[in-house]
Amino acid sequence: MKLAPRLAVLLAAAVAAATACAPQTSDNSSSGKDEKSGTLRVWLFQEVNNKPKEKVVDAALADFEKAHEDTKVTVEYIPVETRAQRIKAAFNDPGSAPDVVEFGNTDTAGYVKDGGLADVTAEFAAWGEAKDTDPTARQSVTVDGKVYGAPYFVGVRALYYRTDVFDELGLEPPKSLAELASTAKKVHSAKPDLYGIAVGGAYTYGAMPFIWANGGELAEGKGGSYASAIDSAPARKGIEAYTSLFGDDNCPAAKCAGMGGNDTVTAFASGKAAMVVGGDFSHQAVEAGAAKGKYAVVPLPGVESGSIAPAFAGGNNIGVLKSTAHRTLAVDLMRRLASKKAQGELFDAMGFLPTFTDVRQQVAAKEPFVKPFVDTLAAGTKFVPASPAWATIDSSQVLPTMFQEVVSGKKDVGAAAGDAARKMDEAFGSAG
Repeated sequence: MKLAPRLAVLLAAAVAAATACAPQTSDNSSSGKDEKSGTLRVWLFQEVNNKPKEKVVDAALADFEKAHEDTKVTVEYIPVETRAQRIKAAFNDPGSAPDVVEFGNTDTAGYVKDGGLADVTAEFAAWGEAKDTDPTARQSVTVDGKVYGAPYFVGVRALYYRTDVFDELGLEPPKSLAELASTAKKVHSAKPDLYGIAVGGAYTYGAMPFIWANGGELAEGKGGSYASAIDSAPARKGIEAYTSLFGDDNCPAAKCAGMGGNDTVTAFASGKAAMVVGGDFSHQAVEAGAAKGKYAVVPLPGVESGSIAPAFAGGNNIGVLKSTAHRTLAVDLMRRLASKKAQGELFDAMGFLPTFTDVRQQVAAKEPFVKPFVDTLAAGTKFVPASPAWATIDSSQVLPTMFQEVVSGKKDVGAAAGDAARKMDEAFGSAG
């Protein structure tokens, strides 16, 4: 979930913690109360540099308290790494639970299954700003047709490339995935000390666009019932396209099979790779490295020349706990924290991309760097299955294991995808 700058690593760690440590049953029924005054508690994520976020949040809270007499809000910034335990424990103990909470967008289905989040479908539909929420962000708060929060920000990936290397070798940014592969090999052939493109066998969210661009899906179904589609012919074609980038002609399997998303971005930022699939949230890391001033970003291309590969839309949401005794106030506070005004200010403060399409266009006009990511979002993004099983699939490293088995030569694509599909179906079946 990015959880903005930490999407790949922290998501895996958090869902693993949720699976291993969280209580399995919850006393999280609705309080039945709707008090119009008193103190509301909010839990938000602690960022690496949290002061700018606090300033944006404090402004929203001041407006809220001004609008509601005899009402006070207290905010606790909780560590991202331990959020799963904290939030699920809150579902079990309404007396210590917050009224409003920030959560990763891939956590939605699991939290809904646990019974902790309030259904705010009617209030979301009545919210005037909601009509401008992008479809994938709306999907990230929707389970079985019901809405359980408001999208807070989104994170998406595109293709970073070294302009100095490309200029020296007379190369153009690739316009298709086939060109991406051939360009990477040209770079590595001319400059053996560079990966043409840094890829990782444990970089699930960087590999997904290759599957989606080839017409594949992770799973199919709805209404909470899913079946794996990772072993379909189009998905296998995408797996083949991604795993073909591992080898001595680009990114040697011995070095790259174990790399995750952060590892690949670090390789690019430190000057060891000519290309990488990185997020808008990777910008600061690249700017702080040897690649500073020598790179540009374009959307990751798709199969057809000039097309854009569908990207995973990570990010966070804001929701109301079912146990709140201040439902009306909590919903209003959720809206204010996730409003167009607050999201625009959060972009200025933290660089987090807004979930509203019109606000995204505004920030792209202010900051040219954002344009490739906005274009990627506009081309259409994808999301993981809205099932609590996804936490198990992700924390169990089902997809990284599949990629690594292919890259190592242990299994061919068909066998590895078949095994991954069986593991996914077991998880979906166990989730009910």
